[in-house]
Parts: sequence; C-alpha cells; structure tokens
Amino acid sequence: MMKFRFRRQGNDPQREKIKQDLFAFNKTVEHGFPNQPSALAYDPKLQLMAIGTKSGAIKVYGSPGVEFTGLHKDTATVTQMHFLHGQGRILSLLDDNTLHLWEIGQREQCSSLEEVCSFTIPCRTVIESTSATRVTVLLPKLNCDLLAVGTEGGGVHFLELPSLTLLDKSLFQDEIMQSVPDEYKCGKSLGPVESLQEHPQHPDKILIGYSRGLVVLWDLQTRHVDNLFLGKQQLESLVWERSGNSFVSSHSDGGYMVWSVSSSTPCTNEPVSSTITYGPFPCKAVNKILWRTAESGSPLVLFSGGMPRASYGDRHCLTILQDSQHVTLDFTSRVIDFFTVHCTDAHKFDDPSALVVLLEEELVVIDLQTAGWPTIPAPYLAPLHSSAITCSYHISNVPTKLWERVVSAGQQQGSLQTHTNWPICGGKNLAPDPKQQELMLTGHEDGTVRFWDASGVSLRPLYKLSTANIFQTDCDHNDSLTQAGEEEWPPFRKVGCFDPYSDDPRLGIQKICLCKYSGKLVVAGTAGQVIVLYLSDEKSDHMIDVATVDLLQDREGFTWKGHDRLPPKSGSVVFAPGFQPVVLVQCMPPAAVTAVTLHAEWNLIAFGTSHGFGLFDYHRRSPVLARCTLHPNDSLAMEGPLSRVKSLKKSLRQSFRRIRKSRVSGKKRVSSTLCEANAHLAEQDAEVTPVQRRIEPRSADDSLSGVVRCLCFADTFLRDGTHHGPTMWAGTNSGSVYAYALDVPSQEKFSEQSVEALLGKEIQLMHRAPVVSIAVLDGRGNPLPEPYEVSRDLAKAPDMQGSHSVLIASEEQFKVFMLPKVSAKTKFKLTAHEGCRVRKVALVNFSSVASEDYSENGLVCLTNLGDIHVFSIPALRPQVRYDCIRKEDISGIASCVFTKTGQGFYLISPSEYERFSLSARVITEPLCQVEFDRPHDSSETR
Repeated sequence: MMKFRFRRQGNDPQREKIKQDLFAFNKTVEHGFPNQPSALAYDPKLQLMAIGTKSGAIKVYGSPGVEFTGLHKDTATVTQMHFLHGQGRILSLLDDNTLHLWEIGQREQCSSLEEVCSFTIPCRTVIESTSATRVTVLLPKLNCDLLAVGTEGGGVHFLELPSLTLLDKSLFQDEIMQSVPDEYKCGKSLGPVESLQEHPQHPDKILIGYSRGLVVLWDLQTRHVDNLFLGKQQLESLVWERSGNSFVSSHSDGGYMVWSVSSSTPCTNEPVSSTITYGPFPCKAVNKILWRTAESGSPLVLFSGGMPRASYGDRHCLTILQDSQHVTLDFTSRVIDFFTVHCTDAHKFDDPSALVVLLEEELVVIDLQTAGWPTIPAPYLAPLHSSAITCSYHISNVPTKLWERVVSAGQQQGSLQTHTNWPICGGKNLAPDPKQQELMLTGHEDGTVRFWDASGVSLRPLYKLSTANIFQTDCDHNDSLTQAGEEEWPPFRKVGCFDPYSDDPRLGIQKICLCKYSGKLVVAGTAGQVIVLYLSDEKSDHMIDVATVDLLQDREGFTWKGHDRLPPKSGSVVFAPGFQPVVLVQCMPPAAVTAVTLHAEWNLIAFGTSHGFGLFDYHRRSPVLARCTLHPNDSLAMEGPLSRVKSLKKSLRQSFRRIRKSRVSGKKRVSSTLCEANAHLAEQDAEVTPVQRRIEPRSADDSLSGVVRCLCFADTFLRDGTHHGPTMWAGTNSGSVYAYALDVPSQEKFSEQSVEALLGKEIQLMHRAPVVSIAVLDGRGNPLPEPYEVSRDLAKAPDMQGSHSVLIASEEQFKVFMLPKVSAKTKFKLTAHEGCRVRKVALVNFSSVASEDYSENGLVCLTNLGDIHVFSIPALRPQVRYDCIRKEDISGIASCVFTKTGQGFYLISPSEYERFSLSARVITEPLCQVEFDRPHDSSETR
C-alpha cells in the first residue's frame, strides 16, 4: 500500500500563540518513596538529607517543598554518600568503583544539583587486582579539605577536596604491619578497611578499622601509629565517643565493644567492656552502631542487626538502649542506613533529638526527646506502596469544609505519633502557596483507601480508610497473635507502615468515586463489593445494610468458576470518625468491579463488572436496574481474575482466525481495486489526504466482550429535544453503549417514590472497539457540571437551550453524536491516523497563561504508545501531542490519572508517582533555595 504525506495548510499565527499560552508539557516532580534506595547521607549544618538509589539517582530533601534530584550518567548503584558539611557538596560512590562530586548550584534563582567531577582509584602495580582497589569506605574530613578512601586491599588513599586529586600519601597494610606485634600477625592479612573515623578532638588523627578486627589510630601529620587495638572478632563498624577518650566497635558475632584510648597505652589487647545484647546464642552481625552522649545521664546506644540467628535472624531490627530503656524497632523491610540529628557544636553532649532510619521500602523517624520514643510523621517520602496500589482517583479544588473534616479524621488516627517538628528542615521553599487544595486517593490491595494532600510538591498522607473491618477475614486473629507476643524478649515494637501482605486478595480496591460537596464516597473491590460511605465527625457503632444485585438476571448456561464473595459481618461494627460504610452492594457473580460512578444529588450509584451493570438507590437501599452484557460465547468472564483456568486454546484460535480473515479479505480487495486506485492517484494534485490504516472489526465473540468499561450520569435530552432529565450511560468492551432515561423523584419525595429506569438508546460502534469514556456536552460544547455545583451556585448552569451532544471515546476513535437523535456530528479516527490505541481519556479545562479570564476545554488522551494528545471539543481538532511515558512501561500507562486542570500522575515504580503538567499555567514543581558557604570558592558564596 502506498503512503503519501499530506501537505499541511498554513497555520494560523494567532491560534498558534493561543496554543502556546494554553499548552506546555513538563515533568515536574516525583512523589513518594525512591525505588530501591541504597545509600543515605546527612548534613547537620545545612540540615539536608540525601538518598541514593540503585538506578544512580541522588535525591536531596530539606524542609517540605525543598527537594532536588541528580542522576549519574551511568546506571549504577550508589553505594555510599557523604556531604561536605556546610558547603552544598555531596560525594557519591558507585558500585563501578567511581567517585563523583556534586554541587548544589543556582539556576534561575533556584537551587539544583549538578555533577562537577569524578575519579577512579588507580591500581598500584600492573599485577595488583582491581578488587584490591575497590573502595569499601569513605571519610571526608570535617574541614572538607581531605578525603580518606579505604579499599578492599587494606590500603587507605587520600584525595584533595574538592578537586578529587590523588595525593602521594597513601597508607598500605605493610606499613601498618610493622607496628603490629608478631603474635597478632599469624601470617594473616588484616583484610579490607571496614571503617574510617576522624578523631573528634584531633582532626589530624583517624581511626582505621580492618575486617580482621585490628583498629589503628593513625596520625596523618607524622605518619605514625599512635595506638593499636588488637580486636579478635571480625569488625563491622566504628564510632567515636564525643570526648575522644573512647570508641565503640561492632562485630559479626552480634556484639559491641568499648575501647579506651590513652597515649600511655599504645597497644591495647582487651576492650573496657564487651556486650552481646541478644546472646548467649549465636547472633547476626551488628552492621552499624552509634554512641550518643546525653546530658540527662547514660549514653544512647543505637545499632542495627545483632538479632539471635536461629529465632529472629529474618527480622529487620534496630535497637535503642539507654539506662533501663530498651526498644527493638521491628521493621518490615531491610535497614539500609541510619543517622541521628544531634548537637554538633562545641557542646559537651550530643543530646540526640531524632533518629532517621532509611529502610528498603520507607523512611522512619523516631523522636528521641519524647518519652516512649514515638515516631514523627514524615511530610514527604511516604511509602505509597505500603500495600500495592491498585487504582487512583484525583479531586481538584476540594472545598475547605471537606478538607478540614478529612484532616481531622486523619489526625485522630495518629495516636502513636508525636507532633514534634520535622527535624530535616534545611533550605527555603520559594513556591507560592497552592491556589486550591487537591486530594489524591489511592486504592490498595489490602482493602484500604489512602487520602493524600496533592496540592504541592510534597505528597503528604492525610487519612487512611480501611474496608477490611466490615468483612469476616483473618485480620482480627492476626492482631491477637501480635498482641500476645509483645511481652517476649527481645522487646519488639512494630514500626513503619510498609506491609505488602494482604489478608485476602478479594479485599483489593478496584474503583473509587467521591462527591466532594456531599462527602459521599463509593469504593468498589475485587470480589464485586460496592461500598457506599458517608463522612462523619463522630464515632459510630452500627450495622451495615447489605443488598445483592444479580447481574446475570438468571441467564442459563453460565456458571461462575471464580472466587467467592467476601462474607460481611453480621452484627454492628464500631467505626472511627471519618468515612463510615452505610450500604454494601454485592454484585453476583462476585467478579471485580470494572467501573463505578456516583450522583449524590440523585442518591444513585452505578457499577459494572465483566457480566453487566447495575443501578442502585442507596437512599432507599434498593436496586433500580441490573443489565447483563455477556455474549453467549463469553465463557472467560465466568472464570474470574483470581482463577487459574485460562482459555488459552480459544484465544489462540481466535487470533489465528482473525489473521487468516484479514489476509483473505486483503487479497480480494487488491486485484479489484488496483486499477481504480492508480487512476485515482494519477488525478490527484499535490494536496492529498492523510492515509488511514485499515481497521479490522473485532469479533462479537471475543473473550470478555461484556466487560463494562465506563459509566456516567447526565441531565440531558434523551427522550426528545424539549424535555431534559436524568440519564445513565454505560459503555462495554464490545463497543456497545446503553443510555437509560431515569425517573428520579424530587428531594421531598425520595422516601416515598422509587427511581425508575427505561432504556432510551442503544448504540453499537462499527468496529466493536472497547468504549473507554462517555461524556455529555451542553449546548455550548462544554462538559456538564458536577452534582451540587449548580444548585449551590458553585458553577455556571449548563446551556439547556441548544442541542446537547455525547462524546464517546473508544480505543480507536472519538465520536460526537447529537442528542436526542444520536446522529453522528464529528469524529477523529485515532488508530487509523496515528496507529495507536486509546488507554486513558479525560476532559480538562486549560487556563491561558496570558489571561486569567480565557480558558478552553479539551479532550486529553493517553495512548498505548505512551504519548498524550489534546483535542478541542466538540470539534475534535488535534491541538498538541507530547511523548510522556515509554511505550514499554505498561504499568505506568495503566496507572495514569489526569486532573481537571491539566496535570497528571503515573507510577514510575511501585512506590513513586511522576507528576507532569500539560498546562502552561498550572504547574506544580519544586522551587527552593539552599544557602551555604564554600570557603574554597568565595565567588560562589550564596
């Protein structure tokens, strides 16, 4: 088939200027917790924290709103990071053995992170292995002029800072061995350098710890061994006591030792004390230990690891000891690193105020100043994936009343948290306060819905709703087991919220819909459960009404082979302030809910599964409508998502049948039309129309053809052109659209009269492409307002004089039909023109950056190729196109959600949302500044 490019007609300069003022694509900020963190650093002077990842990213955080990111050129794991205190510089070590220096610089009055230089330790001789020069530990001196680098071969190299220039003063094991007693040598190597620590009182002396257990106090000026500490246990880490009179070493046997440092004793054989906290049975290694002095009395000892190997070797723990107080923090993911926020000036004591622990899946901060050591809620870095995200829902311009009630309910949930100020508070947030409040709701695998503040750069947790407590599951039994074990030794305390395990996969949340004006919420799940919830400020103890809706309508020949429904609790249930369930609608068969919508003004919810759709009056607690959408051959819909029975043979057979059919029909067309086509092309002038791909109609007996993809309510013209009224629309996987006229009683007669539904129209799209979205437009071509917006004077009344239209978006094209006749008005064949399929669709209002008074409504579409298209409505003229998500990132495309103001979110990892903007006006991005002083370059002082 010959393809021709069509000549574009001249662009209207005025329209192009308007488009520049309306549309602009920017990826703005990453929300959530970094995927696969691998390193942690803290600058006590600038009060900044940095996290490195396995993908080579460095993320710097300060006070809320202060964050910026750097990315190494090579995708390699960041194994270590260190701040050059007070200078706005970061050293990073990658697993490819390269060192990198980063600087916080200024760009357009805001701070950003940029790489300055890099370095690799050279081999000493030709025969020296590269493993011998592999870096094991870094120590930048506190005056930031020298970097000590320990290696696997036992050598210590010194680099000048900030230039990363290798100095000719390297220290090797043979030089150290000259000072070691003969009886300690035993012909064995000292092993890799495990730890380097600068003397707190004498900056020219460093403590060098070797894997075998030997610790050396080395004088950099005289190049002399001041003290030897002949440890006999494999060394893991070292830490100085503040005065410099002693240090602590941790070891592979689960113990730690306190060593006294004295000039009168150059060689020490035994420590002052040796402790195995969780002995006497074999314990795992204490990977890292901190020793912090306190003015109030005994020092604070903090260490990771050290658990009894046989009993708790699989636990991820961090121990805090002080006097008789002993807490073993029990985490659900691995401890990467930790630090304390404490006094670093000339004060006599450390007096730590907070403990910051970086785990593989979350960040936990402990308040060390408050009795009981409670956790401090983090204003950012929330683990979005505490349970796997299954769906998301965004609400723009949240009313203040709803916002305050949600925040209040969330505050009452944080009983084990302290309200101490966030300890990492460096930098200055320059971003203006958000003009409106935004909520992001995420549904999770464990049956929870989490509410997030999405108004600014930091995605902050507000409130958590759990639906598991209204069903009979194993949750209560697990809780009782946890309580019973709390008196055991070690004194475990569960900390953190990452919990990837679900008690029952049927609890998973599939769809969410919230009315922001009435505070009514609908949550639908994997086992056909649809829950209606009201927002309440008071605690409640009540029974939940349960209604069952049979979507098969007694159709014969279908047997459900999937999972059972979730059994609801029979008695009354206690609910905390917040969203409280009032009605549970159970779809039968209990298949996953694929679509849901709510109209709070009419007291109606609509829901759909792979079997059909239903309409329910939650005020009267009665079903209004149930419609089966199954095709007679649609057996796959009866197996359920959790069933392992898959009709692979059938799907393969259908695929081959379609391929054969397309080949045969293609051959028939070629011979008969070739002459006509050539003659037609000969007559064409230079201006030719764009070539359209031929789209094969989908078979009517395709599997899952009955899946309901979208639902919507609208007050529009369906019966005739003079009388408008409530309607409900449903679209399916087979390209069918059903429109029902609803008879909804007035507010005064809700209790007396029931809602009635009558099928008004039924549309079948030609190619049977799945219907992705349905929206009704008023006489001016604008989307209809939300429930309550007009009655409460919150939005302009829709145009009921002109003809309404319905915009139906399928996977292949967009089409506008006039109402009530349902006659086609205009269309755009996306698959035919662009070769892609529609995955997500939203109606968005774009405000002009040039004028606050000017805005346009647009249709935003994300395709299976990851690109985003914007079309005008109702004309469906293409406006702009942007590459957004990699086409291979299927989960990212599936997770994308658009906002009504032209922004969007999609998952770039299980724990992170990428935020982007399509609007030139509405952009949420970090604007921050960090002030620091660099003595080596006074011209860059900021």
